[in-house]
Amino acid sequence: MAKASKYVAKIPDRDGIIRYSDEENAVWQELITRQKAMIKNRACDEYLDALDRLDLPEDRVPQCADISRVLRECTGWEVAPVPALINFDKFFQLLADKKFPAASFIRSREELDYLQEPDIFHEIFGHTPLLTDPRFAAFTHAYGKAGLAASKEDRVMLARLYWFTVEFGLIQRRGEELRTYGAGIVSSIGEMPYALDSNEPERRVFDPVDALRTPYRIDIYQTVYFIIESFDELYSLAQRDLMSLIKEARRLGMHAPTYPPQEERKSA
Repeated sequence: MAKASKYVAKIPDRDGIIRYSDEENAVWQELITRQKAMIKNRACDEYLDALDRLDLPEDRVPQCADISRVLRECTGWEVAPVPALINFDKFFQLLADKKFPAASFIRSREELDYLQEPDIFHEIFGHTPLLTDPRFAAFTHAYGKAGLAASKEDRVMLARLYWFTVEFGLIQRRGEELRTYGAGIVSSIGEMPYALDSNEPERRVFDPVDALRTPYRIDIYQTVYFIIESFDELYSLAQRDLMSLIKEARRLGMHAPTYPPQEERKSA
């Protein structure tokens, strides 16, 4: 999971404050201003309500301590600043401890529209709002505990479950329009309209075993999305034995990729 990054982690000072430059704060302001306009009528109500609950500043990069205060009051979670990329052991340990790992750097202006590795905008704007929802927080906690006890091979499978829910999940209540809650979508200026409006990707009703059988690529818009009807589904999933679901997925076999080989990909 951990690999080289061109970005350098921002280190908190002795007071626990990360000092961001004027340019970094300006990048945050541009990102959050345009993304808040984009998510209207596209992100689900739970996410929008949670974003209001966090009350993120628009003129500067927020401090993790400020986010943690809100999360602790709602669900007992907090945010832990980490380097750009961490390994699976640390990732699952933090989730199991109800700490969400947030990369402390923010992307450069040259990569404003797309960044393959997660930065603090993706982490804070995309991930942390829904950790104020007890159902979503319970699922993330259960996922962390399962991953902590899983083998290396099982962790690869679990990554698919996280990818198709927490990162790129869609939601549609009966009789309502399709919306999103996934962090990788709500924080992306490009993937949000693609995920919800394009005829290109396949959209499936969420089934955890089906998701575990589905491969993905991290460097393209997704070719498959899964749709839940309610966060109650994720809460129910948190009560199940995720390892038994992995065994069932292996028994059934993996789906063939629906995306082109990487060498054939056209640059977006």
